[in-house]
Amino acid sequence: MENTTKRYWKGIEEYRNDIEVVKNADSEFNLEDIEGGTHRRDFLKMLGFGVAAVSLAACDAPVRKTIPYLKKPESVEPGIPNYFASTYAQGGDYASILVKTVEGRPIKIEGNKLSKVTRGGMSARVHASVLSLYDNDKLRGPQKGGADITWEDLDKEVMTGLSSASNVRIVSSTVVSPTAKKVIADFSAKYPSTKHVAYDVTSVSGLIDANSKSFGKAIVPTYDFSKAKVIVGVNCDFLGNWVSSIQHAAQWAEGRRLKSGKDGKQTMSRHYQFETGLSITGAAADYRDMIKPSEEGALLVALYSKLTGNSIGNSTVSSEVLDKCVADLKAANGAALVVSGSNDVAIQTVVNGINDFLGSYGNTISLAKGDNTRQGNDADVASFVSDLKSGNVDAVIFLDANPVFNLPNGTELATLIGKVKTSVSFASNVDETAAVCKYVAPAPHFLESWGDASPKTGSYSLQQPTISLIFNTRQAESSLLTWSGLDADYHKYLKANWKNSILSGKSWVSALHDGVLETDEVLSAENITFAGDLAASATSIASKKASGLEVCVFESISMGDGSQANNPWLLELPDPITKVTWENTLNVSQKTANEQGLEKGDWAKLTVGDYSIELPVLIQPGQAHETISVAKGFGRTAAGKCGNVGANPIPFTNGVNWTSNATIEKTKTGYTLAQTQTHETVMGRKAVVQESVLSEYVKSNKAGRFEPMIETSEGKVKPYTISLWDGHEKKNHSWGMVIDLNTCTGCSACLISCQAENNVSVVGKKEVARAREMHWIRIDRYYSTDADTTYNINPSHIRKMEDASENPEVVFQPMMCQHCNNAPCETVCPVLATTHSSEGLNQMTYNRCVGTRYCANNCPYKVRRFNWWKYYENEQFDFHTNNELGRMVLNPEVTVRSRGVIEKCSMCVQKIQAGKLVAKKEKRRPVDGEIETACSQSCPTGAITFGDMMDSESRISKTLATEKEGRAFHVLEEINVQPQVSYLTKIRNKDLGDAKVSLHHGESLETEAHAEEEHNG
Repeated sequence: MENTTKRYWKGIEEYRNDIEVVKNADSEFNLEDIEGGTHRRDFLKMLGFGVAAVSLAACDAPVRKTIPYLKKPESVEPGIPNYFASTYAQGGDYASILVKTVEGRPIKIEGNKLSKVTRGGMSARVHASVLSLYDNDKLRGPQKGGADITWEDLDKEVMTGLSSASNVRIVSSTVVSPTAKKVIADFSAKYPSTKHVAYDVTSVSGLIDANSKSFGKAIVPTYDFSKAKVIVGVNCDFLGNWVSSIQHAAQWAEGRRLKSGKDGKQTMSRHYQFETGLSITGAAADYRDMIKPSEEGALLVALYSKLTGNSIGNSTVSSEVLDKCVADLKAANGAALVVSGSNDVAIQTVVNGINDFLGSYGNTISLAKGDNTRQGNDADVASFVSDLKSGNVDAVIFLDANPVFNLPNGTELATLIGKVKTSVSFASNVDETAAVCKYVAPAPHFLESWGDASPKTGSYSLQQPTISLIFNTRQAESSLLTWSGLDADYHKYLKANWKNSILSGKSWVSALHDGVLETDEVLSAENITFAGDLAASATSIASKKASGLEVCVFESISMGDGSQANNPWLLELPDPITKVTWENTLNVSQKTANEQGLEKGDWAKLTVGDYSIELPVLIQPGQAHETISVAKGFGRTAAGKCGNVGANPIPFTNGVNWTSNATIEKTKTGYTLAQTQTHETVMGRKAVVQESVLSEYVKSNKAGRFEPMIETSEGKVKPYTISLWDGHEKKNHSWGMVIDLNTCTGCSACLISCQAENNVSVVGKKEVARAREMHWIRIDRYYSTDADTTYNINPSHIRKMEDASENPEVVFQPMMCQHCNNAPCETVCPVLATTHSSEGLNQMTYNRCVGTRYCANNCPYKVRRFNWWKYYENEQFDFHTNNELGRMVLNPEVTVRSRGVIEKCSMCVQKIQAGKLVAKKEKRRPVDGEIETACSQSCPTGAITFGDMMDSESRISKTLATEKEGRAFHVLEEINVQPQVSYLTKIRNKDLGDAKVSLHHGESLETEAHAEEEHNG
């Protein structure tokens, strides 16, 4: 009989019956020797407060009152995402959004296509805001003097301070929420001495004041760039960071789309840009001229005088671009639009006069509906500072505001705020302003909050929480209601206000489900009469003199106003123009660098008056001479573990975005910037970027196309007709993309959307400098060169081609895995980790990859990324995925890759499979548009079209059918890899003689072959 008394031992300790084994025999988790170890009943504590709190918050999701976007009634099913319509409104940015939640935790933000304002468009900062929800540096509860305090005690002490205050101030950024404004009004009724002071980090108060003086309407008007045949921007980045840039980008793109074929659209707007530093708006312009900031007003005075023939000032500004601009504006017959980013009332008054003369009001500009995203009043801010200095403020409350950091006199404000008897900040962490306040009453993230917004007159949207409170925080509105002696239930207050003032009998449930509500509300009739004093404005402009180097302070695509400075996704986002990550730079032209003795790799000290900053120098093509551009939003000192980088240039400014009489001094050399793209041209490679001008395109839809031909014994043939491959049979689907270079602005919304959807790692500044960034999609930025681009293999000639023009033309080209049908990567993988699917996708099997990197070496597009490190749960990469709270943002549908494997764009295969499954359950094919990649879904201009090329009714099939003999091309078509991604040629609306582009058509490789033969003798 078999021995049934045989025993196994876990180890020698159990065999010896050691005391530690006996002691822990009944414990499921033997954690006594682990730091923070505890018993089973306290297991969540062992995981850390962050994960415990967020796990409980996810389990206790706000099921009772929120309405999911796709499902009624609400339900949470394991592994099945829910979508909630909500609103993003921060730092002057606005977007109507959908929040994707998985088992109660938000993991992704997408655009709400029901919104007539943003129409499903997004920006990089909106996408990245979901990561800020899981910021481990946020406050866990209220504080007094840096120590924890209960809400009850804080309320008692603050109310005592408010009751005895004779002068109360609420300082906020622009409040877009109509209900929050009502809360402030109720608070002011309780404390009658209250004054609300609103400011914007990038102020447009000058525009508001100019409209008040010109038309009697103190508003920011609504603009419609889609109706403009001629657009003129003066230091106005309306595609990137100016007022309502998401909406304006979509409008601008409508006027830039072309369609080949007999009945296709072959007209487009003409865009002029006059600016100091190269912006994405200037990069997208047809004509761009460089000006100093001090020349803005004089340029516009000259423009008005040339347009009308009525001189209003002695402006000496003149250029060929300005004269061409005047002629086009005159010919536009009312379909014109001139915008300026200046905060000078006089300059904006002249702009109003120009638009009035052009007949823009009532056409491309509407004063009947105002834009509410920027309402700051500079005069009120100045009055507040004056009151602080005179000791006339007894209590101050900061609502979504950090003036110590983002106002020019922040250092002085810090001292003054510290002297106020009762000071409260609603900041979610101890930022620069909260640090000098007596109390911090932390407000939750917007994804944990109720709210609303009215970005435009008559347009409303709702904000609903997608997760219960992670920490012991409380909405600012609830705090104000509590201190007003009212019911603090802000959800109830919000719902009542909507029923009484906004819904007009419409359904609350429907509004919450859709996220948006449009009404017919207008401010007044469109009929207006211009009454601005142009002569006085011209005199004011002429009186403002500048000397020496001029400093232009601008808002960057990534940092914005700096409120999300601790967000590693945004910190590692390459600037669309400079391609710099993790810091800001001193941008100078090559000429100015030579004059100042500066070179690449230098650091320099920039000084204006008694304020200095020290930053690395970047020699930037397109920068006006004798000027220096530097991005704001950097230079935080209390942002968190990631965000205290760069230097703060805001103290250089005082109401406007520039200053003069600056000095710059080199301090050190040998520095390497963390740039993701340092090459400047396509080096004459005609198959990478293909472009032409509108007049040539009208003649031939193939203008600008490079169609390589291969010599054979039977004559020249196209590369695709010769192949060693048997090909791949696609029986059901063929997924692909078309990217329109005409409408891509380089805004990088697609990059952050891809990062959020696909768990793309942050690697940090040092690794980016070593070219180890992990982004699955990059936005290649190409500059034109003034060198002869005729093919010549001579090294000295190639070197000249690398030098960008002083004022270059720019092309943005999104580049991801091209999913080649003849994929070079697939042939060299020794373990079949990269294979081809039956639906046209190049697949990666991560657990099969052994990291040989043969595929990356063989990829002609260089779009594969190698994990040099394990980036999550790694103290070397202390960004977000090394703590339990930060990892809550990870998408469970996508594998988190580890060290030693290759990863790259999958065309969001998880979204494809989910869409196919839904269609399969309903016994149908997927409908075009219901499956989209993260990049195509987020693009505010619709530059990326994704779909099934085997569906003849899909947008991509129709586009390719039209553009096959028009603008559609494959990058590096001559190597015959047959990508699934097509591009549409870049067409500029400029005169042929002004173009710097190579206008090749139907050229072959024969020219290049002859050139090489001549070089080799």
